[in-house]
Amino acid sequence: MTRKQKAENRTEEAPVQSPKKAKQENDNGHSNGKSSGKDMAAEFQEFCKATGDQLSVEQMREILEVNGQDSSGSDTSVSYKCQDMLFYGPLERCPVCNGNLELNGKRYTCKGMYSEWSTCTFKTKNPPRKDEPLKLPDSVLNSTVSDLIKKYQDPGRRPRKDSGVTDKPFTGMMISLMGRLSRATCLVASPAERERGGSSKLVEAMERGVRVVREAWLVNSIEKQEAQPLEAYDLVADLAPAGKGIPWDKMDPSEEALESIAADLKLYGKRCVYKDTNLQEQGGEILEKDGILYNCAFSLCDQGRGLNEYCIIQLVTVPESNLNLYYKKGKVGDDANAEERLEEWMDVNDAIKEFTRLFEEITGNEFEPWEREKKFQKKPLKFYPIDMDDGVDVRHGGLALRQLGVTATHCKLEPLVANFMKVLCSQEIYRYALMEMGLDPPDLPMGMLSNVHLKTCEEILLQFIEAVKSAKETGHKAEAVWTDYSNRWFTLLHSTRPFIFRDYQELADHTAASFETIRDITVASHLIGDMSDSTIDDPLSDRYNKLGCSISALEKDSEDYKMILNYLERTYDPIKLGDIEYGVSVDNIFAVESSACPSLDEISKLPNKVLLWCGTQTSNLLRHLHKGFLPAVCSLPVPGYMFGKAIVCSDAVAEAARYGFTAIDKPEGFLVLAVVSLGDEVNEIKNPPEVMLMELKRHALFTVLYRRNPENVQLLRQDTKSLEEKKVGVKGLGRKKTDESEHFFWKEDIKVPCGRLIASEHKDSPLEYNEYAVYDPKQTSIRFLVGVKFEEKGVVMEAEE
Repeated sequence: MTRKQKAENRTEEAPVQSPKKAKQENDNGHSNGKSSGKDMAAEFQEFCKATGDQLSVEQMREILEVNGQDSSGSDTSVSYKCQDMLFYGPLERCPVCNGNLELNGKRYTCKGMYSEWSTCTFKTKNPPRKDEPLKLPDSVLNSTVSDLIKKYQDPGRRPRKDSGVTDKPFTGMMISLMGRLSRATCLVASPAERERGGSSKLVEAMERGVRVVREAWLVNSIEKQEAQPLEAYDLVADLAPAGKGIPWDKMDPSEEALESIAADLKLYGKRCVYKDTNLQEQGGEILEKDGILYNCAFSLCDQGRGLNEYCIIQLVTVPESNLNLYYKKGKVGDDANAEERLEEWMDVNDAIKEFTRLFEEITGNEFEPWEREKKFQKKPLKFYPIDMDDGVDVRHGGLALRQLGVTATHCKLEPLVANFMKVLCSQEIYRYALMEMGLDPPDLPMGMLSNVHLKTCEEILLQFIEAVKSAKETGHKAEAVWTDYSNRWFTLLHSTRPFIFRDYQELADHTAASFETIRDITVASHLIGDMSDSTIDDPLSDRYNKLGCSISALEKDSEDYKMILNYLERTYDPIKLGDIEYGVSVDNIFAVESSACPSLDEISKLPNKVLLWCGTQTSNLLRHLHKGFLPAVCSLPVPGYMFGKAIVCSDAVAEAARYGFTAIDKPEGFLVLAVVSLGDEVNEIKNPPEVMLMELKRHALFTVLYRRNPENVQLLRQDTKSLEEKKVGVKGLGRKKTDESEHFFWKEDIKVPCGRLIASEHKDSPLEYNEYAVYDPKQTSIRFLVGVKFEEKGVVMEAEE
């Protein structure tokens, strides 16, 4: 569920010395201000011993203050900071956020805030230092160590740390693989060891209190050149006598996925009483007074501080009982270590005052301006509200597995259509989609977010992309931008395993696509509502009517069915995962007439019509049928977003299948066939605008680079916004195309580009298949849904009986 972060570059370049100049020694005997690592370490230890014996902590604080350094902290911390400054020189401010740098073990880290969302994550072994003489108070000048300190007062005489020497990540630790445990820091073991119940060595480690960690700790520590926190890789916390269960964020991702997808949803919307209160069983309801529902959820993600928590506060009324205030704060999947309390209040006004006090304490903002007007200013290290809508998250309101059979039996719809609606109204597909994205905390209603919250997510996403595209910073400053927006994103959309985005592909997969799926699932939640009650009243027919869409199964001997099957057969390439190829078979094909899309008669009046494949996940399908297609949320130089805010289709089902195929353990899916009008003007391009613009940014002398290809010069002057504004049709030319000699027309003038996939003349195109982009939803009309199954074998071209 997470991606490994790349190993950080810890080595800094040392100053280059001209070979013509002979080495010189300063008055301290250091060659050009340097000495060997061992000699300098020994010298520093002697210096620390002498100053530690002769200077008081109060004097050290005074020395730090007169030199403009941070003098806060414990006595030990002050001593370290002062001795480091006296020996190596005063530290400059953090080059990223202008905060204070502080020695933390073997590295200097910043303790400042990069923004209200993020702690600064700058760290280095060779920090910038002021090139100026030290200032010494009179009390130090008159001390017995003044001569020793003055020896390093001149910047030209100070030693310099050798930044070319890389510390070994496990320095100071004894790691036992299967050896003696008497002095071991930790024991590295495989998950299989735990499954077997543990060897005698593992049991001994647990008895001695030695941390048992997964192999990933060793791998990640080596990659990052720094020992990672042991507790984050604990393998047997739940087996230890004092253990309380393994928190989800410390589980293997596959194990966590199994836990989360099966977990009961504890909070499904604004009116939901949190499950752990047990008050809903007593008829508990959220207090509503003066138009305000007293139910708030919050999230905080600051990866620089290792913070990733949620919080819930509620006022719950119970019949014939006092008002209850519920408060919970902790990590998802770690209830045993959460801070939790449930209190009875006799006076409603006093309970409301306590609720608003807690809101302000948690967020740094006042409650009523947020609840009534959505006025809120994020504060450093404070929670941000997850604005819930008044409805039921589909993970609770959708059909559970036990209801599926009974619901379909009582449905008055045609059996194939009833089965189709049963799939779209089930909890399973939405739970699976959220689990795949790592956005399925059971403590927060991720499928019932308000329009205000979704709009904030979209704004942060667009700001994120603009900041990355326009950024001129490199190194630590560039990393800070990515870290800051990653924290913003995972605060708004809470994940058990947040990480720092590193490239455009991750932005596409984990922000843009995730946002679109969350948005579509929220629409599905509102349409499905709460189906957890009796199924005798035929809820499937009710939801079908609300869908505003006519759906009918095609007869398998009909001309349209045969045409679509032929189109799929001709334009499919097997999906490859490693050495395994996946073919596709057709279950059923449905004809669709959605009130959200132009009718066939309406779109027939538009020019340049083509029947094209559109890829979608099943979790997004209900929204497409109910509201129609929406353009992509953003513009990125990766597939699906290269054409900007466009609706993108393809003449190759192989391209659409990439979006419909989710995982080998979830082989069923749907492909959409839509009639698309490309408009009066169709731009045929080999390189989508985003790809060309990225190339432009990589090369300062772009005129020289593209002189050989003048046909693209004009394209470089336009970006995706001009295409969006003109609403012209775009055809991106891929490395493969359909054989035009096999194309034909459907319904007289709708082109069907059905033909064998053959190599095109555009061998260096970034697109594998032809893609078509339009920018106005009124130019697309969903006509067919093709139910398919992906199989580990060759393509199956015959429909299943």
